[in-house]
Amino acid sequence: MKLGMVTYNLGRAWSVDAIIEHCTQTGFEGVELRTTHAHGVEISLTASERSEIKLRFADSPVALAGLGSAFEYHSIDADEVRRNIDGTKLYARLARDVGAPGIKVRPNGLPKDVPVYRTLEQIGLALRECAQHASGIGVEVRLEVHGGGTSELPHIRTILDYADHANLRVCWNSNATDVVGGSIRDTFALVRGAIGLVHITELWNPSYPYRDLFALLADSGYDGFCLAEIAESSEPDRLMRYYRALFDAMQP
Repeated sequence: MKLGMVTYNLGRAWSVDAIIEHCTQTGFEGVELRTTHAHGVEISLTASERSEIKLRFADSPVALAGLGSAFEYHSIDADEVRRNIDGTKLYARLARDVGAPGIKVRPNGLPKDVPVYRTLEQIGLALRECAQHASGIGVEVRLEVHGGGTSELPHIRTILDYADHANLRVCWNSNATDVVGGSIRDTFALVRGAIGLVHITELWNPSYPYRDLFALLADSGYDGFCLAEIAESSEPDRLMRYYRALFDAMQP
């Protein structure tokens, strides 16, 4: 497994060059770039700008592990769902152009007065269309375990079943709701083999069994990125070096 970072908080104000520099100096091997943040890797980039981003990462020891979007598909407004599907397709093309192997999307809740299974089916069918499109251009769609209600792993499993597409993968998100009776073994089993990316947070937190997570990932054959989604710091390199050391110490 490889260690990287998510620019949701830490790195949100950094340029692409700064991200590469900080990661290189601290042993972080990759990054997921979050949309709307200062690095500006967005759908609006021109073809030449996209090529430049791809070249910057290709010429560095840091991999562009993915792009992180906020596209979601649970709305009761059909036009809103369509806008998110179409936006996802454009974002997948951006990922292809900048050399990112995948994009992160999410479910983000269960609307009131709609049967849960209906919403999960709607999300799954929307994701099938997105995954099919992205598959044709060599980009993986990663479903973040996210949102009120939808972050429960049984619901994520149901969404995957409705989508029924091999190019839809899971972005494990290290949520408190993963832990049942002090263990993540049962919830992990629901998506074992379907995980395409992992977000990790505060490794020091004893309420989340990170050692067990890493052991389960290794046992399942996962060899991708574990991306630190952690708070900003006035000493980012110092924080990242400590995080690197703790990550290494916790590996099975």
